[in-house]
Amino acid sequence: MNPRTLSLRALLFLGLWQTGWRSLASAPELQDPPKKIAVVGAGIGGTAAAFFLRQEFGAGVKIDVFEPGSVGGRLETVKMGDYEYETGGSVIHPLNLHMKHFIEKLGIPPRKDVPTKMAIFDGKELTFEESNWFIVNFLRMLWRYGFNFLRMQMWVESILDKFMRIYQYQQYGYSFSSVERLLHAMGGDSFLTLVNETLEETMISQGFSQIFLNDIVAPITRVNYGQSVRINGFVGAVSLAGADSGLWAVDGGNKRVCTGLLYHSKSELISARVTSISVKVRPSKTGATTSFYEVNYVDASGSAHSLYDIVVIATPLHQGKSDIAFSGFSPPIPSHYPGRYHQTVSTLVHGLLNMSYLGTAEPASKFTVSDVLTTDTKGSVINSLSSIDPVHIPPGYNRPPASQTKVWKVFSQHSLTQEQLQDMFISRDSVSETKWLAYPTYHPPHRKTPPFILHNRLYYLNAVEWAASAMEMSAISARNVALLAHHRWHQQEGKIDQEDLHTRLRGEL
Repeated sequence: MNPRTLSLRALLFLGLWQTGWRSLASAPELQDPPKKIAVVGAGIGGTAAAFFLRQEFGAGVKIDVFEPGSVGGRLETVKMGDYEYETGGSVIHPLNLHMKHFIEKLGIPPRKDVPTKMAIFDGKELTFEESNWFIVNFLRMLWRYGFNFLRMQMWVESILDKFMRIYQYQQYGYSFSSVERLLHAMGGDSFLTLVNETLEETMISQGFSQIFLNDIVAPITRVNYGQSVRINGFVGAVSLAGADSGLWAVDGGNKRVCTGLLYHSKSELISARVTSISVKVRPSKTGATTSFYEVNYVDASGSAHSLYDIVVIATPLHQGKSDIAFSGFSPPIPSHYPGRYHQTVSTLVHGLLNMSYLGTAEPASKFTVSDVLTTDTKGSVINSLSSIDPVHIPPGYNRPPASQTKVWKVFSQHSLTQEQLQDMFISRDSVSETKWLAYPTYHPPHRKTPPFILHNRLYYLNAVEWAASAMEMSAISARNVALLAHHRWHQQEGKIDQEDLHTRLRGEL
């Protein structure tokens, strides 16, 4: 992938962003804004939705954000010793323009970069170990896989080129009523095909070898999504983009973006669990009736409820993730949509690595690999093993070699037993386990993607995760839902489900 091309492209879109120029046509007269909006969930999706809803509806609307846990959702840190470490979503792509915009707006710096090295483990030994020299890595890849690696980079970049179109659509205020329409606006029929076939099917049809998929692609999908190359092609491409250079994170932890967005949106955080949502009809000043959404919730004081004009659900409506009941809706809204979320266990270990576990005779003092990815081997215990750095890099910090005690992050599908931990580590000072239902289980074709619009003014942000789950995908969905809510409130149907942006913009000149 050409870094110069990427930087110029990013600057172009960021330039469009900073203009704040949403439409060339004069704005039509708008209805009175809503008085109250509820957002259910304070992860990156919910807090970004609050931020964009404030941007769309102005200062007059009251926005309440409901969250029973900590702000950040699946972005979380754990303290071990003197430092905090990322245990949830940890890396951001250089072309994730919403996330870039957020930290610029909030004045949060990116984390200081610490160079990384990667190795691949087949359960018995290291089959590949990255060198410090680019030319050595290139020649190794060329010898074993031909031009598959270069072709993969070109294929991912071609998908990213189409993906970037969504920022143009959103900059000019266009929104989409379904995940399928949003994907089609970005990549046409090719993106819809990607979500309905496996990554393996897609890449084999593109001429990639099976050995390349097994040795290189599968380890990347396992570390990013805990699943094999049989995930859908679109989320597979997102996963492969996550192997690019230039990945970054937020200084102090990625969850700082969520707390910052919540503060910047001037929303009220309500520490409560939403139990049900129903439709209530009330008379208006004119004598006609109007409808509201009653949000019922439980907080430290007990049960309570409140009425809202608009509600955005920013938590997954799937088994194991939430239990919100919807009453009085026609057609009925299910509490749980089809499909399950995949369990990934994140285990942080402050200890001394057992080099023999990796089947290498290399001295621990010389082992400077930071990320050990694993192949999809039967009986494999772990998805990855990574030496991780604090969320804030102190001055003079250097990542210790494997011969020293440090913090390792192990991703696995199930909790690690004491015996398994003993195999991996010679000694352990402390262990912290976090179980995440972090992303959907991707088994294409997934033909029942949940809708963005659950009811007239009730929206579901997390529907986008069934195409791909990532911080930026949640931010894109938050922007889309905020625009959708705005246009539907003000009856601006011309801004919904419209494609061929360049043709439309020429017509507005």
